[in-house]
Amino acid sequence: MPDAITSFPAALWQILLELSPSLLLGLFIAGLVHVYVPAAAIHKRLSRPDLASTVRASLLGVPLPLCSCGVIPTALGLSKSGASKGATTSFMISTPQTGVDSILVSAAFLGWPFALFKVVAAFVTGVVGGVLVNRFTRAQHAAGAEGETALNVPGSDRGLAGAVRYAVFDLLAAIDHWLIAGVLVAAVITALVPGDFFTGQAWAQGFAGMLVVLVISLPLYVCTTASVPIAASLIAAGMPAGSALVFLMAGPATNVATIGAVFRTLGGVVLGLYLGTVVVMSLGFGLLFDQVLTAAPVLDAAHDHGGGWLATLSVLVLLALLGLLQWRRWQARASAADTALVAGAVDSGPDGSPDGSPDGSPDGSLVLHVQGMSCQHCVGSVKRSLEAMDTVTAATPDLGSGRVRIQGGGFAVPELVQAVEAAGFTVSGVEKAAGRVDAPNALD
Repeated sequence: MPDAITSFPAALWQILLELSPSLLLGLFIAGLVHVYVPAAAIHKRLSRPDLASTVRASLLGVPLPLCSCGVIPTALGLSKSGASKGATTSFMISTPQTGVDSILVSAAFLGWPFALFKVVAAFVTGVVGGVLVNRFTRAQHAAGAEGETALNVPGSDRGLAGAVRYAVFDLLAAIDHWLIAGVLVAAVITALVPGDFFTGQAWAQGFAGMLVVLVISLPLYVCTTASVPIAASLIAAGMPAGSALVFLMAGPATNVATIGAVFRTLGGVVLGLYLGTVVVMSLGFGLLFDQVLTAAPVLDAAHDHGGGWLATLSVLVLLALLGLLQWRRWQARASAADTALVAGAVDSGPDGSPDGSPDGSPDGSLVLHVQGMSCQHCVGSVKRSLEAMDTVTAATPDLGSGRVRIQGGGFAVPELVQAVEAAGFTVSGVEKAAGRVDAPNALD
């Protein structure tokens, strides 16, 4: 144990040196894609329940660095804009398994053969899932407006500054807690687990080992980028690369929250096909990897990086950004705590408006308590769903407190609740706004 304690800092620093340059580059590339690729043009190609739409959805999802908390509202935005169930499912399966940042991090830790194989596996799995959903469900052709979705870029977020802003305050903010947890877990595994631990364990080898990894991975939330260092540490401890691939596919693609969201929004049939596809394809690709690329230089490519000035600078930049995000969240909570609100739920009148007034609340504003917002994608989804209502002029969510300030006139509380639920979240309470509430999300 003393040896493990002393080796932990060195293992942690080495992991950060290997992860930081690729992660920062991937986030910046994703920001450029977000700013310069027109979202409306993408959505037009996803409405038909055919093979082409599922292929396009999977191609769209593979490079996007979204974890499950960001994928669900984004996928719902696609669905509301007219994407077929198959295309939506294809996007939900392929997106959390990989991404620009994950590809580069995987190459840094596990080598390019492993990284490219994982990209192909994510793409094919997404297409298969989408095709099955189109085959066994009745496609819905919703004539959604080509308005704002989770992929649209506000006018103030264009150019390189907008790309950096999106990369830091949307993408990194969505995964930073999981990234920190993944790096710490990887360092603990590296420090505690002997290098040949899994080599002599029969249960960890072959198909049986993959089943064990699958059962553990399905209910857990595992961020795709943060899971790569964990997988590298497990491989270094003797776990077969095929089992690690199962972990990297099934872990990010499924978790308890995602399962519930898919069931609530797309139904039990789609959920069954979704889970079945992830299970079968992850096991299949795990077996295929062990057969085809068993001699790939996974570990050699993962651990021969030095601590040059660029890697060191990248670590410092990444740590500074993580600290900035934590400070922003603390600032948001402090701002929300200082906001003057009148406690008590608002009673709806016969017409559904607050206090029975057809014009809404007396000062034209309400505050909703929304549960389930965990990142900027969630915030954007709630904001867009509410502002799509004719009676709402502005919706200002606060991620730290879970409050959403509604401004407008003539809105009805049940309709507001329905709009929030349509975005995939729940309303736990409603309050009158006392005076002017000015607590925008600190991560905006």
